[in-house]
Amino acid sequence: MNSPRYRQGRPRSRLGQTFESVSRRATQWTGSSWAFIVAALIIIAWLLSGPLFHYSDTWQLVINTGTTVVTFLMVFLIQRSQNKESLALQLKLNEIVAAISGASNRLIDVESLAEDELVVLHEHYRKLAEISKHEVDLRRSHSIDEAHERHKRKVVFKG
Repeated sequence: MNSPRYRQGRPRSRLGQTFESVSRRATQWTGSSWAFIVAALIIIAWLLSGPLFHYSDTWQLVINTGTTVVTFLMVFLIQRSQNKESLALQLKLNEIVAAISGASNRLIDVESLAEDELVVLHEHYRKLAEISKHEVDLRRSHSIDEAHERHKRKVVFKG
């Protein structure tokens, strides 16, 4: 986990900290109902101003330019948010794989494998799923007793 992708902590520079704070707030705000209302009001105001500007090319250019700029910036904001959420999800899954006895530790950090390696793993799990389909009775592989035993092991392990 020494790659820059997994760097721990907050950004070291003041500029990086400021950008992270601003982008976090912008992501939260743009995903809010208020952001939608503001966007809708801007469109309504633009539509209502059409007769005032005689539906000119400049009038159309204003909304086209505005939406293009907002879309351009939102692509980067959304990608940043997705990267962060994806990393958090991968870390949670890595923790689960590492904690479960019998789970393959090869799946920890599986996202860094090459695509052909992922295809091999996918085929492995596809084959397991295919084999399990032949189990006529779901209770054979997922019984209530098994659930109780798993719970007891977790309680003992944490205790």
